[in-house]
Amino acid sequence: MVRGPEQTGYRQDTAMTIRPLTIGALARRLNVTTSMLRFYEREGLLTPAGRSASGYRLYPASAEKTLLFIRRAQRLGFSLNDIKLLLHGTGSSSENQVVDLAEQRFLDIERRLTEMLVLRHELEFFLEDLTERVGRATGGSTGRLYRDLLNQVCGHDAHRKAPSSLSRLIKRLGCAMAIGERSKVFSTLRGRHIHIWREDDGYSILIASRDPEVEKALRQLAASEAHCDAHVEPSVSPSEDGFLFQARGANAFLFAQLFLALEASEA
Repeated sequence: MVRGPEQTGYRQDTAMTIRPLTIGALARRLNVTTSMLRFYEREGLLTPAGRSASGYRLYPASAEKTLLFIRRAQRLGFSLNDIKLLLHGTGSSSENQVVDLAEQRFLDIERRLTEMLVLRHELEFFLEDLTERVGRATGGSTGRLYRDLLNQVCGHDAHRKAPSSLSRLIKRLGCAMAIGERSKVFSTLRGRHIHIWREDDGYSILIASRDPEVEKALRQLAASEAHCDAHVEPSVSPSEDGFLFQARGANAFLFAQLFLALEASEA
């Protein structure tokens, strides 16, 4: 006997996928509390499709995807107002605003990431010095302990890849160092030993070399960025240990990432 759709269960499964969800059912699907859903509703992020005969909130099946989007955006650091715009932005001006909002958040994360890369970079040298000091002082198990720590933390990988997003950021901000003609400058600076630290308004990069070609390359790089709107014009000055390249402004982190990449010989 050929069974009809209602007997195969097909219609029932389809109905289950489009049937409105109660607030309790939606909360269980996403493993959140009903009070959180009510909060999102008050903030205008989640809209019920109506109410059941008994007065319970009913949400469309699409509310599950909306809620997943809200939670993901919150994890990425977007505010509720930002998320509201991301959810409801319509029209060309609103769409541009949404893109700008997402890109700005991306840049914020890149700045924070750069600060951590700088700390990791300096910690490597600190641990190397510490290993030598402890190794000489003890000559035994304590020295090996610090050397093991050094290997675990730093890995001694001389071929670490440059941040994959660096090129995209440079191009997005319209910086001149995105131009292919900078390759000769980068070639001169590649693999040089550097020290780098965060300033209140930017980054300072010390290139530990007295090579005149290094100074020339740094000045060429600074001059090429003199008219870039993304950041303040960099400066180059001699120092006791080499040459100091200083970048200022909100997007100075680009230079910090660039020099970290160049030192790693992968830029």
